Amino acid sequence: MTANIFIHAATDSISDITKGPLSGTMIALQSNISVRNWPTEAGSRALEGFIALEDATVVERLRKAGASIAGNLTMSELGLGLSGNISARAVSEGYADATLSADMMGEARIAAAAHRLIGFKPSYGIMSRFGFIGLIPSMECIGIIAKSPEVITDVLKAATGFDERDFSMSPDIPSFDSSDEIEPSATTIGTITQAHAFLAPAEEEIFKEALEALEDAGFMLKEISLEDFDLFRTVHHIVGSVEASSSGGKYDGVRFGHRAGAAKNWNDMYLKSRAESFGTVVKSFLFQGAYFQFEDYGTFEKACRIRAKLLKTVQTLFDTIDFLVLPQAVRSVPESETTAIDTLYDLCALTLPANVTGHPALCLPSKDGLSLQFIARHLRDGELLSLARYLVR
Repeated sequence: MTANIFIHAATDSISDITKGPLSGTMIALQSNISVRNWPTEAGSRALEGFIALEDATVVERLRKAGASIAGNLTMSELGLGLSGNISARAVSEGYADATLSADMMGEARIAAAAHRLIGFKPSYGIMSRFGFIGLIPSMECIGIIAKSPEVITDVLKAATGFDERDFSMSPDIPSFDSSDEIEPSATTIGTITQAHAFLAPAEEEIFKEALEALEDAGFMLKEISLEDFDLFRTVHHIVGSVEASSSGGKYDGVRFGHRAGAAKNWNDMYLKSRAESFGTVVKSFLFQGAYFQFEDYGTFEKACRIRAKLLKTVQTLFDTIDFLVLPQAVRSVPESETTAIDTLYDLCALTLPANVTGHPALCLPSKDGLSLQFIARHLRDGELLSLARYLVR
């Protein structure tokens, strides 16, 4: 293995680790998931020097199940985009069996696809975000990256469950103990016509071959036209930026993080600290959100109404299908700290729908240059993982 990749590596002794179903499982975390007494800067100067005061709920639960927390990793600023994200590399190079990684635009799934791993975004509301430093509260989840669906299932069993400290949690938590096996002849998988437009000709040919392979395995395929598909991007951009602008307000340099010097007064200190704390990508996203929040609130309200319509549309699709399948092209990520927001949205165009609607989604490696992204009904995470186990066996 190469040089150690952790920002902070665990120093727990074996005697400190609880015995349980995850005994022997090594899990790495992005640095926006709190571990008591660990640096938790979430890739941002706005949290410079911040040390977590307590464990995140998921960390508590994983440790209780016997998992070893290997350390925390570098990441994109506040989880937005993929610049500096090494969560998939930690698994592919053997530093961890799984990593927990922010997924607010599809980052965990895209990172996994680039390393031919499995990336999973759970149903919104089943994994507590208490102790998780995010940016888009209604769309972000803690994603999981691993080499097998079995490891993801074991992590979910341990980490999910109601948490009264997270007010966004669903009262219904799915079971992952189902022994139901996937029966291809009784399983319908929907494909969205408009998704093909996001692929290069060679990628589209690979996707068609993957669909044919599903048919050859006995699955029933159904082509679906979703004329409003482009609106997932628009809704995520407007609603997400407004939520980010609001979330960013707590980074003022008073109690933690970077504080600007030579300020004339408190207000000047707030403004200078925020100006110096955020990188270009996050700053431009916050500016866009502030515009919709304070100058064009009607557009934000309209985006919220469209989001509700899109959610209803997707829920209706599942009246006639069991899963959706979307392609996820594996391309080099031309992203840096100065990447334009539009470029970032281009990269995440096919992963955004699951974040907008809150449905569980999973990326499986297919042929070189493409992964397959499967989406299931809300709270049907167990069925989605059963499908993954069937397809990778």
